[in-house]
Amino acid sequence: MKKNEVLNRLKGGLVVSCQALETEPLHSPKIMARMAFAAQEGGAVGIRANSPDDIAEIRRAVDLPIIGLHKVDYPDSEVYLTPTMKEVDGLVKVGADIIAVDATARMRPGRLTLREFFTAVKQKYPDRIFMADTSCYEEGVEAKALGFDLVGTTLSGYTEYTRDVKLPNFDLMKKYAETLGLPIVAEGGIWTPEQLRAAFDLGVWMAVVGTAITRPREITRRFVDAMRVFG
Repeated sequence: MKKNEVLNRLKGGLVVSCQALETEPLHSPKIMARMAFAAQEGGAVGIRANSPDDIAEIRRAVDLPIIGLHKVDYPDSEVYLTPTMKEVDGLVKVGADIIAVDATARMRPGRLTLREFFTAVKQKYPDRIFMADTSCYEEGVEAKALGFDLVGTTLSGYTEYTRDVKLPNFDLMKKYAETLGLPIVAEGGIWTPEQLRAAFDLGVWMAVVGTAITRPREITRRFVDAMRVFG
């Protein structure tokens, strides 16, 4: 699909994140594919998925745009969300419609800055659609300058310098929507339909919800913790 077609299909809709790491009970490409199919049946306009294996299986199950990422740990960096060109290559090969990249200010593997890394990525894949997963406003401004096509609030609260931020980060969503002039993705900490509606009221292009829909272990823990609090 062309860039405008992909973005228009996603505009004003809910993207469901279907991810399960190796430490989670639902870790399986086939399970993630069924989760994605259920999300499509429920009205999702897109899927966010981790790893080429999961994306390939999901692609066979649904006809929705897929935001692809690949979480890989490297010993010399805190960045693990699509951290190197190797992961980008894999996501391109499997046909992710949008490739999500950690666009925080943290150094990447090999001591590369985001600018150094993404400049090389854009040179290699000038026609691909890239989403910047950011944690603060300055990172969104830098992402726009570097040529990202979308900017998300995905990593707000997950970097050392944003750990005290309350999620969902509506303030960041609002500032992005009012100033960047790019499609903004509301992501991170959205647990209720009311929060989802509030995000769209701020002018975001689309919203991603994951844990509240597709991670039953975490959903169960949330209810159990509430029982402890309220006796």
